[in-house]
Amino acid sequence: MKLRDLAQRLGCRIEGDPEIEISSVAGLETAGPGEITFLANVKYRADLKSTRAAAVILANDEHVERDPGMPPLALLRSENPYLDFARALAVFHPAPRYAPGVHPTAVVAQTARIAQGAHIGPFCFVDEGAVIGRNSVLHSFVTIYRDGRIGEDCLLHAHAVIREACKIGNRVILQNGVVIGADGFGFAKDSAGHWQKIPQTGPAEIEDDVEIQANSCVDRATVGRTVIHRGVKIDDLALVGHGAEIGEDTLLCGQVGISGSARVGKNCLLLGQVGCAGHLEIGDGAILTPQSGVAHDVPAGAYLSGAPVMDHKLWMKSSIALKGLPDLVRTVRDLGAKVERLVAQSTGG
Repeated sequence: MKLRDLAQRLGCRIEGDPEIEISSVAGLETAGPGEITFLANVKYRADLKSTRAAAVILANDEHVERDPGMPPLALLRSENPYLDFARALAVFHPAPRYAPGVHPTAVVAQTARIAQGAHIGPFCFVDEGAVIGRNSVLHSFVTIYRDGRIGEDCLLHAHAVIREACKIGNRVILQNGVVIGADGFGFAKDSAGHWQKIPQTGPAEIEDDVEIQANSCVDRATVGRTVIHRGVKIDDLALVGHGAEIGEDTLLCGQVGISGSARVGKNCLLLGQVGCAGHLEIGDGAILTPQSGVAHDVPAGAYLSGAPVMDHKLWMKSSIALKGLPDLVRTVRDLGAKVERLVAQSTGG
């Protein structure tokens, strides 16, 4: 593909030879002739001097210097280099296409409805009353329980499971091993001290343009529903508990745990291993850093860290102070001993 054609598809401005042939996308350090790379983090600016790439996607105001003897580097000026890098990857690595139809080894109930263009792969199971939307793909070993509903243009990878009466919107991607609508963790203790199961009667619902990555779980609700709103992205090994609600365009990173009936707002960022207690609310735009423990409501726009969480800047100061805690304890102990001696001397003891 000519650089000018790629620039046109990405909506970028060219500086350099538009006739360069581009065959693939690579990182700054590994890119070679015929490949395009990108710069989105100034930390890697120095690599522009020596990259062997034919072209680079970078910000409109980014200055480029080259080491002596290095060949010229064509530029694609971009408003959002990282996004255009992702779009370039999609140009050279388009998603695989799957032929419409039902594989002979799949088991599809008579009352299930499979829309035009859908692909049901090997050893899938689609139960009574289930609905699969237009052009959706169920890879091998996908299970759709009774009355489960899958929207249009979805991609469910191997071993994804949609439990009874759960709903999946349009353009949803479920990576391998995702479970939507398994029973929430609900038990009540009887007079003898034994745990009795609480029926989990409400479905889980996933709205449009959501992606949930490998081996993550969204539990069904005890009553009502569990909702993942439009555009949410959930990383590997995360859990959304029964009756919880995750707002639009929020990111839940690896091993995040959201307890039952919690509410997470729009455009939040919960980084790795954040734990959130149940029945609380995290406001829109909040950021929680890795391993934060949330036991109370979080206001909109907050930037918190630690367990229990506190303002991020205060947490950083506390973390620094913690390193000096042994010396501080020693100083306080010495001062205490001096005070005791002074008191003894003043009283004639």
